Amino acid sequence: MNERLRTAMLRQGIALEQLAEECGVETKTVERWINTGRVPHRRHRWAAAKLLVADESYLWPGVLRQSDTRKGEASRSELLEIFPDRASVPRELWLRLLSEAQEHIDVLVFSGTFYAQTQPKVARMLSHAAQRGVAVRLCFGDPNSQAVEIRDREERIGGTLAAKIRSSLTYYRSLVDLDGCEVRLHSTTLYASLFRYDDEILVNPHAYGEPASANATFHFRRLDGGTLADHYMTSFDRVWAEAVPWSGAEI
Repeated sequence: MNERLRTAMLRQGIALEQLAEECGVETKTVERWINTGRVPHRRHRWAAAKLLVADESYLWPGVLRQSDTRKGEASRSELLEIFPDRASVPRELWLRLLSEAQEHIDVLVFSGTFYAQTQPKVARMLSHAAQRGVAVRLCFGDPNSQAVEIRDREERIGGTLAAKIRSSLTYYRSLVDLDGCEVRLHSTTLYASLFRYDDEILVNPHAYGEPASANATFHFRRLDGGTLADHYMTSFDRVWAEAVPWSGAEI
């Protein structure tokens, strides 16, 4: 028996017939909800919860568990592929994602030197994307920041990371004044390099003491009810909000 539903009806003075009419079902159907614990259809749950001034998840706790299960399944389905290291991501995938993007291209890196090397015409491709209405946001590490200095020391690369960032930025100087393109510099700890194209995102998490290229890369595609792709896209937005616009001048 669904004691929560029965008690809520008693407290609100709602009879079986009244609840049945509100939900658009037979009275016997409501009786089964109470006596057998049967879970109603979603629209009937919402109507009943509104009439009884109660949370749907209180009246039918199993719904919350089912929702969590569906969310977990959807999130797992968002993972398309795992690459053992970033170098294993096919060049064709990088090119497809960039050329097919229709709404968003977001890049979060420290230097991202490989990005231009993998796509030698990257500035032109990003320019074309902006011209077809794609919002392009590129976020590089601030070469003068403590975060860059720390990462350089952790990866034991002899003070070269700042120089790599300055070199990498030269590829994108032509985009600074282009409508639809924006370049910023961040000073945050880079836990993962992110490359977002509409509903797809490549996530390259960083392991302590290892260069980004040696770390695994995950390919996600956002799905309704999933959480993983949105998790990393939201992370990008947090860094972007704190980053400083780059004018194209020497730094």
